[in-house]
Amino acid sequence: MKTTLREALASGGIVLDGAMGTQLMAHDVKGNNELWGAEHPVELAAIHRAYIDAGATAIITNSFGGSRLKLTKAHLGDRVEELNSRLAEIAVQAAGDDAFVLGDVGPTGEFIEPVGTMTADEMTDVFREQIRALVAGGVDGIIIETMMDPNEAACAVRAAKDMAPDLPVLASMTFEKNPRGFRTMMGTTPELAAQILTEAGADVIGANCGGITPEQFVDLLGELRQGTDRPLLAEPNAGLPEIEDGKTVFREVPDTFARLAPKYRELGAAAIGGCCGTTPEHIRAANSALTR
Repeated sequence: MKTTLREALASGGIVLDGAMGTQLMAHDVKGNNELWGAEHPVELAAIHRAYIDAGATAIITNSFGGSRLKLTKAHLGDRVEELNSRLAEIAVQAAGDDAFVLGDVGPTGEFIEPVGTMTADEMTDVFREQIRALVAGGVDGIIIETMMDPNEAACAVRAAKDMAPDLPVLASMTFEKNPRGFRTMMGTTPELAAQILTEAGADVIGANCGGITPEQFVDLLGELRQGTDRPLLAEPNAGLPEIEDGKTVFREVPDTFARLAPKYRELGAAAIGGCCGTTPEHIRAANSALTR
């Protein structure tokens, strides 16, 4: 690719991939997702390539649970550097010159005091460790996803700016819709969350996952815009989750993504993709609509 990720975000924007978890479920993955990915590079690369072939111009590493705090729960806490760097390398090799690669950073499962027991400095150090390894694996940028506490997300943003000052950092919160409007699990409004992430230094700010529909992302992006002048990000689920035969399913069809992706772009979303339940077909539909 001739442009940098930062240039692509500033010009026409990028199309992100869809759900990794949905694809791992199709492979009947048992145990830790990060370990499986490192031990099955061919299969993981095929997942990445399927999204690129569908039109994704940026893929996301299979490192969502790659922090020391998450890996320790799987008895893998001493393999943070090894697993994250390897997962980044697999994605970079799969992408070649066809797509950018974003190093994925998810929530730790712990909270900063006084809600939890960790200090902000301790949380930031946890993220630095993971992000250092992703950068060593060759990623083009960092994406911080599915964050419920904007203060934890801000720690991750600051860690990314420390470890990769030249790379774009995308930061995404997850929201629910209640009678008061859109709120994170911590009760934070989209406007305030966007302000916090902007102050922390995020280059792109948005939302993914959550208990809201792709249609509701239109209003959510409008509220995020009230708190930042940065480009936005939209990664909705394939609709709201439903339980069928004891399994979680998502029923939103790709055509919905084709209809809404241009609206997200009009509202300032420079990065558009999919979260839980989305497949290469959802990304193909969104990409086709954005490139007409």
